[in-house]
Amino acid sequence: MVIDTPEGIRAYHLLAIKGAFKLETLGIKSRHGSLKKVIVRETNGEVKNRRDKNQMLAEYEQWLVDKGILIR
Repeated sequence: MVIDTPEGIRAYHLLAIKGAFKLETLGIKSRHGSLKKVIVRETNGEVKNRRDKNQMLAEYEQWLVDKGILIR
């Protein structure tokens, strides 16, 4: 598989963030700190910074579904 369009590259980037944040909710720490700020920045504030990571992950996944990036 080759992703060579700007939209495809952006979608891959957003899905990679989702995967890393899911691991963070399971307790695996990143060397870069929390991805909460990254998610808020990448969604232009549409996903709010929540105290509960699981709730924020669910909101981010719904945002991805609404944008047509993730299929449930």
